[in-house]
Amino acid sequence: MDQQNRAVHHQSSRSHVAEQLGIVRARLEGSVNANIQLIRGLVAVIATQPDMDQERFSEIASGLLGDHSQLRNIAAAPGMVISMMYPLEGNEKAIGLDYRKNELQREAALRAVETGDMVLAGPVELLQGGQGFIGRFPVFLEVPGNSRELWGLVSAVVDAPRLYADSGLLADDLQIDIAISGKDARLADRTAFFGKAEVFDSQPVQLQVSLPSGSWRIAAIPRGGWNDTPENVWQVRGIILMASILVILPISVAGYLFDQRKAHVRELRLRQNQMQRLSQRLKLALDTSRIGVWEFNLDTRELSWDARMRELYGIDDDADNVDFDVWTDAIHPDDREQAQEAFRHAIETRGTFNSDFRIRTEDGTTRWIRAIGAVHNDVGRQNYIVGVNWDVSADFELKMRLMSANRSTELRNRELEDARSQMEHNSLHDSLTGLPNRRFLDQRLMAGGNEPKPAALLHIDLDRFKQINDTLGHAAGDAMLVHAASILKANTRDTDFVARVGGDEFVIATVAPTDEARLSSLASRIIEEMRQPVAYQDHTCRFGVSIGIAVADTSVSGYGKRLLVDADIALYRAKSNGRNRFEFFSSSLKAEIVRNKRVADDILGGLEGREFVPWFQPQFDAATLEIVGVEALARWEHPKEGILAPDAFMRIADELNVVALIDRTILEQALWASTRWKAAGLSIPKMSVNVSAGRLHDADLMSTLDGLSIEPGTVSFELLESIFLDDENKTIAGNFEQLRARGIDIEIDDFGTGYASIVSLVHLQPKRLKIDRQLITPIIHSDRQRRLVASIIDIGRSLGINIVAEGVETMRHAEILRDLGCDALQGYAFAAPMSSGSLIEFVREERWRQVA
Repeated sequence: MDQQNRAVHHQSSRSHVAEQLGIVRARLEGSVNANIQLIRGLVAVIATQPDMDQERFSEIASGLLGDHSQLRNIAAAPGMVISMMYPLEGNEKAIGLDYRKNELQREAALRAVETGDMVLAGPVELLQGGQGFIGRFPVFLEVPGNSRELWGLVSAVVDAPRLYADSGLLADDLQIDIAISGKDARLADRTAFFGKAEVFDSQPVQLQVSLPSGSWRIAAIPRGGWNDTPENVWQVRGIILMASILVILPISVAGYLFDQRKAHVRELRLRQNQMQRLSQRLKLALDTSRIGVWEFNLDTRELSWDARMRELYGIDDDADNVDFDVWTDAIHPDDREQAQEAFRHAIETRGTFNSDFRIRTEDGTTRWIRAIGAVHNDVGRQNYIVGVNWDVSADFELKMRLMSANRSTELRNRELEDARSQMEHNSLHDSLTGLPNRRFLDQRLMAGGNEPKPAALLHIDLDRFKQINDTLGHAAGDAMLVHAASILKANTRDTDFVARVGGDEFVIATVAPTDEARLSSLASRIIEEMRQPVAYQDHTCRFGVSIGIAVADTSVSGYGKRLLVDADIALYRAKSNGRNRFEFFSSSLKAEIVRNKRVADDILGGLEGREFVPWFQPQFDAATLEIVGVEALARWEHPKEGILAPDAFMRIADELNVVALIDRTILEQALWASTRWKAAGLSIPKMSVNVSAGRLHDADLMSTLDGLSIEPGTVSFELLESIFLDDENKTIAGNFEQLRARGIDIEIDDFGTGYASIVSLVHLQPKRLKIDRQLITPIIHSDRQRRLVASIIDIGRSLGINIVAEGVETMRHAEILRDLGCDALQGYAFAAPMSSGSLIEFVREERWRQVA
């Protein structure tokens, strides 16, 4: 009897432990599966939106995290490298993790890719801190040909402490010690990752936790271990002892045992009530989630469905037990084979059943069903597969809409790509001639791939094209451009190409190896053909071309950058040498360009360093030899080459468009020097300063003079005879009037070398004329030249214009000019140009009188 009492007590204890363990297992399975199903929806969205960015990812993932799940964070790893994370705050360390290189997570990640299904790994120590389970879902994209392409992984971290707590594993009133093994959902792994490993060695009650991929083994024993000694052991022993002694007391013993039985019955009823409450909670959870539960007995082939399953499949609740064929017949024919195969596979491998399929109800409704199940053994050692179904039609409809939208997007992308290709072609070609344009040429010159770079360039500019465009209109100009393009294309090889790089500029790029002889022949042929008249409507048009040729130096890296520049320099030389010709770029031409560039840089630096200064050459009264004025001449105090006259820098300064700035600098310093002279007691009545054509054409000339202290009648602007005669230019005429109004006189310099007329002099009314030295030098020996100078002096006097003679080299020149009636003299016979300080000493010492 004692042995029987022990057996009853032991069985009761195990039943009690099994009951509590079953509740914990159900909660644990439900929590894990609920979390996994949340992520499957996200995986479906990513499969249709593979270009999803962090913002869109966060928008979707934010709805999956919260109190309704144990999800800690969700990461997306396109190309197996984590680049998207929600929430990002606190998980920054995970960004950039490469699953293929991480020793701790690589195996599980690769297993998910190889199996093509979700793999639950864990628990693992997280980079962000703490411990969790990681569900890794491979994401595949549908590609043409009914195949799939790996996009990457989506990883969801289930917070282990929260999962344990929500599943009841950490409850204070839990009366059992629990341990869980099967890390990474591998049932064969006996290492305990929750609880004490000793639980597995203490004859525990063991169950399997079915997971979407694999299983865990969960074991439990009572708190403090098994107690094989029932609480009533001494009572039973006493009864046995008493029964052995007092056989007459069996009724008392039986009554006592009956009381004990009633106590066990009460305890059993209590357990049943607790089980019923748990069942009600489970039913409420299933009803709320609209999940149907099914069970299939593998031994008897009996299939049991709950009410929700019947509702999903459109079967009346009062119908008989559902036959297995009812399920298979309800599946859509197109999905039946794969669903049955997944079911058979789960049974054969005693693994999990996962399948998505369509069903058709009797009323013709089509639904998408997601089915999950797992094989297990009950207490009676019968084999079952138990699972759930739920309606995911909305998810699949969303997926189909997303796929449709994706296809529409791909179609639009193809259309946009076609448009982009056309735009790219248009951006690289000239719309008028159809030739490649400057951008195309630049790309070829910078080519770094398989495209060959040009070996030589011919830069071609049409001569007299502007006259045709201006006289006959743009339509005629366009016709000439098309004609020129046809000639150029006709003279090139298949490997070469012609580009239009400007309004009337073209480039022939010779790709194949060539030499100067062939390039010369090509240029000559083009020049000859371009000279031929072109008929346009009732007109005959003629134009020519100038060509600059540059041959690539392939020994220099990056030579393409310089090739067009060299050809342009050669073209400039061809145009300056008379047009309708060609010139090759050469080392001497390059050296000249380098020199000009150096001088240009020095000029700009000289302007910044105020190296341009005025030198002054006195002007003398022809009769009394008194100083009547000075001419301010520009000089460059070069730091290396010394004092330089204008002929050393003025041409390049004109190309740099800084002549007006030099004029301004000289004027400002000359006015300052005049102030010094007055302070030193010198009386110099007038100072003349050169002014360039550019400043005369400047509508803002007068505003540049604001702020300068110019005493009326003391300053005159000298301008070359060749730049003042355009009486049609309103800007120049207006500037002349304003200069006179400000008290600034106008002088004509180098008179006799230009094309001035008496009408022009009358119109301009200059204060003085300066006869050029070329006319003055010969008057000593040439009567004819002397008479010419006398005529100029007479014309000036008749118009009220003072006459100044330049280039007075000897006193004989001075005597003749005085006798001819010239008003003032300037030249080396009296004084060379000098600095301001030297001028002060020169005037004080009256050195010119010694010469006179």
